[in-house]
Amino acid sequence: MLELAAVFICFTALLTYVNYRFVGLPPTIGVMVIALVFSVLLQIASWLGFPLLEESIERLIQRIDFNELLMNWMLSFLLFAGALHVDFSELRNYRWPIGLLATVGVLFSTALIGGAAYWILPLLGWQVDLLYCLLFGALISPTDPIAVLGILRSVGAPKSLEITIVGESLFNDGVAVVVFTVLLGILVSGTTPSTGEAVLLFAEEALGGVLLGAVIGYVTYHLLKSIDQYQIEVLLTLALVIGGTALAPHLHVSGPISMVVAGLIIGNRGRQRAMSDITRQYVDGFWELIDEILNALLFVLIGMELLLLPVSGSHLVAALTLAVVILLIRCLSVTPVVFMSSRWRHVAKGTMGILTWGALRGGISVALALSLPVSPERDLVLTLTYIIVLLSILLQGLTIGRLIRRVTGATTSERSTTGHEH
Repeated sequence: MLELAAVFICFTALLTYVNYRFVGLPPTIGVMVIALVFSVLLQIASWLGFPLLEESIERLIQRIDFNELLMNWMLSFLLFAGALHVDFSELRNYRWPIGLLATVGVLFSTALIGGAAYWILPLLGWQVDLLYCLLFGALISPTDPIAVLGILRSVGAPKSLEITIVGESLFNDGVAVVVFTVLLGILVSGTTPSTGEAVLLFAEEALGGVLLGAVIGYVTYHLLKSIDQYQIEVLLTLALVIGGTALAPHLHVSGPISMVVAGLIIGNRGRQRAMSDITRQYVDGFWELIDEILNALLFVLIGMELLLLPVSGSHLVAALTLAVVILLIRCLSVTPVVFMSSRWRHVAKGTMGILTWGALRGGISVALALSLPVSPERDLVLTLTYIIVLLSILLQGLTIGRLIRRVTGATTSERSTTGHEH
C-alpha cells in the first residue's frame, strides 16, 4: 500500500505542477485533461510496441481494492471537506429546493437515466442488465460544484444560486451514494428485496448515517471547544473522519452521509464557537488541501484505468447521446422545483438554465464507477462515465461563466467586491 500511495501521490503532484506551471486551467479541469493526455500517450506507446508499460500499469491497478478505497474512504473525506465549508444558516433558507433536488431529484434522475441507458445501449450493440443501468443512473446523478463554484463567484452569480448549487450537491452526493449502495448490494447478493425491504434498507443507511454523524460531530465539537491548540484540533477533525468512516460499516449505516452531517456541525457550530481564528485558518487549509489532492488522485486513477479499457466510436456515440439525455432529465427535475420555489420567494433570473447547465459531474461519479465489481458491464459503465464527466467539466465548466453573465447581467467587477467579502 505504501508503494502504491507513493506512485499515485508523486504522479498526481507532477500533473498538478504541470497544470499550474504550464497549462493554467482550474485544478480539477487541468488535472483531468493532463491525465487524459497521459493515458492517450500510454496508448500510443503500447501501439508502438512498448507493451511492458501497459502491463506494469495493469499490475498496479489490479493491486487496488477500489470498492474499499473509494466507497469506504475517499468519498467520506471528500464529503466531509465539502460540508465543512457550507454555511448552515444560509442553507436553511433554501432547504426546500435543496431538499427536493437532493432526494426526489436523485431518485427521479436515477430511474430515468437508468431507463434511458437500458433503451439506448442495445441500439449500439450492448445488452446490459437493467440493474447495471440503474447503477449508472445513480452514480451519474450527483452533481459536483468544485469546478463551477469558483466560476460562480467570479462572475457574480446570485447568492441564492450559489447556495442552492453547493447545498444540493452536498446532499445529493450522500443520497446518491446510499441509492448506489442499495443497488450494489442487490447486484452482489443476487437477490431482489421487496419494495418494503428496499425502503427499510435505504432508511437504515440514510437515517443511521445522519444519527452517527450527529453523535460523532457533537462529541468532536465539545472536544474542540475544550482546548485552543490548532495542531490537536486539526488532528481531531482527521480522527473524526477516519474513526467515523471505520465505524459506519460495523453499524450498517452510510459513512458518507454521516460525514456530511458531521462536517456541517464542525463547519458551523465548531467554527463559530470552538475555534480561534488561527485554528479556523489551519482547519480550512488542511481540508481544502485534502479535497484537491483526492480529486486529483481520482482523475489520475481513471486516466490510468482508461488505458486498460476499450474505447471505440460506439462508446463515444453512446456517451454523447447519454450526456444530452442527462441534461434533458436534469432540466425536467429542476423545472418543478424552480416553479414551486418561485411561489415562496424571489427566484433569480435564469435560475433554471444555470441549475441545469451548472450541474457538473465530477469526482463522486468517477469514484462510484471505479468501485463496481470487475465485469464487462463495469468496463462499459466506467468508460461512459469518464467520457460524460470529461464532457461535463470541459464543456459546461468552461462555458457556465458566460451563461451566468448573459442571463443575469452580472459582471466580474461586481463580484470582485462581494467575493472578497464572502
